Amino acid sequence: MKKILVIGMGKVGSLVGTLLAKQFDVTGFDKNDPAIELSFPLLKGDVTNLSTLEQTIPDFDAVVSCMPYNLNLPIARAAYQAGIHYFDLTEDVPTTTAVREMAKHSKGVMAPQCGLAPGLIGIVGSDLARRFSKLRDIELRVGALPRFPNGLMGYSFTWSPAGVINEYINDAEVIHNGVRKMVPSLEGIEMINIEGQEFEAFSTSGGLGTMCETFEGKLDTLNYKTIRYPGHCRLMRFMLYELILKNQRELVEKILTEAKPPVQEDVVYVYAVVEGWKGDHLEREEFYRAYHPIEIDGQHWRAISWTTAGSIAAVVEMVAAGTLPQQGFLKQEDIPLREFLATQNGSLFRDHNHN
Repeated sequence: MKKILVIGMGKVGSLVGTLLAKQFDVTGFDKNDPAIELSFPLLKGDVTNLSTLEQTIPDFDAVVSCMPYNLNLPIARAAYQAGIHYFDLTEDVPTTTAVREMAKHSKGVMAPQCGLAPGLIGIVGSDLARRFSKLRDIELRVGALPRFPNGLMGYSFTWSPAGVINEYINDAEVIHNGVRKMVPSLEGIEMINIEGQEFEAFSTSGGLGTMCETFEGKLDTLNYKTIRYPGHCRLMRFMLYELILKNQRELVEKILTEAKPPVQEDVVYVYAVVEGWKGDHLEREEFYRAYHPIEIDGQHWRAISWTTAGSIAAVVEMVAAGTLPQQGFLKQEDIPLREFLATQNGSLFRDHNHN
């Protein structure tokens, strides 16, 4: 695996390309000029043009899609038809299901969901779970937040607004009382206190990836919740359900993006708790990190950008090195945390831990 096509040169995609270009022959693909100067060549083209995709993708050994969830499937299909590896960041369940179907007969790896949640949080949760002889529950929480919030919503859209709205509206899969089921997003609200700071967390869709299937029958409780500052969930419920804007996603996207533009100073919280038995003893293991913006090659990168880009780049490295399967569907929870952190890009998470 030498030649990699990175599609989508937005905030995350341009960094994915930058990170991978240190080890691979990377080409970017976008219809627009990127906001930063790239250290690798850029092909200009429209991702919605199928013939362009089908002509371009076979020239590469792998394709990494950093596009919004609703644009991934044609890219995945072109990669599948070309028999090359495919990676994306989607949190969208129907997209993953379709990619999984292709993976049954794929020549390369089909690896969706390689971001933060799903993605890194599943790798962390499964690593904790392996320390137990019998599990009781796994609770996973991630929040990408402005470090200095203002306003009632306490939020800024540092990543795809379409993705945020998608996971707020779609139902979330959980295991509750030992039963795998769907629950509404923006429900199951709880308070979390991290080092004296109050947060709320609530159900959102897609964060667990394929974990409910993997852990079904093995525990009582498995859930994923998004961390926000207190009051956020109530306002989103008001907007989507009382004002009935849930059916007008583009309008919601426009309102929220204009109201809450991205901040430079953000923070990503990753928090996982696993309880179960080690022999006869009931025990609890926890993982908590707060990641802040960092500088890479003289450029300032928000926490949400580098944690997402570092995650997918580390998985690409592992497939290239043969540490992960070379074919079929890749579940995030099957990726060993130790090996993930040992990669060049995974080491970002070691070097920039803020406990």
